[in-house]
Amino acid sequence: TPDTGNVIITENITANTTWSADKVYQLGGRITVESGAMLTIEPGTVIKGEAGTGANATALLVARGGKLMAEGTAALPIIFTSVADEITPEDIAAGNYASPNLDPNINGLWGGVIVLGNAKISASNENGDLSEVQIEGIPTSDANGLYGGNNDADNSGSLKYISIRHGGTNIGSGNEINGLTLGG
Repeated sequence: TPDTGNVIITENITANTTWSADKVYQLGGRITVESGAMLTIEPGTVIKGEAGTGANATALLVARGGKLMAEGTAALPIIFTSVADEITPEDIAAGNYASPNLDPNINGLWGGVIVLGNAKISASNENGDLSEVQIEGIPTSDANGLYGGNNDADNSGSLKYISIRHGGTNIGSGNEINGLTLGG
């Protein structure tokens, strides 16, 4: 892969972390904000997901107990997009919010953003009601994909003035990661 100057993220976020608008953050797979950690994304920051399908689909996953504070502004939105998108933080700072090279209707280039919490859910199976289940698009081998619980006051952070573009990769038949997925 050519050096884009992007900060390539390949490890889960296990401590409080801030992503700043002077860099482009490239998700090198499914990156999880783990329980007890908070990811703060500054206004005007660009996050780009690498291509990937199936169990290797790229996503930013906020596990139960983790927090995502992504509060952009009208003038400096936070952009989640594909590595194929050539948009830069400089474009956003200059007020150029559109991709310079990708039509807005192109999708499935990466996964998306998944935020999971501990609130009560209405899931059930043949054995009756369940308090927690695995979110669609995350392999059952990854326990960070569980959502639901009994804390309706759970708080997974804040999303303001964000744009999620070109997401929605297919995992399997009838199983995909959407641009934004919320669970519990």
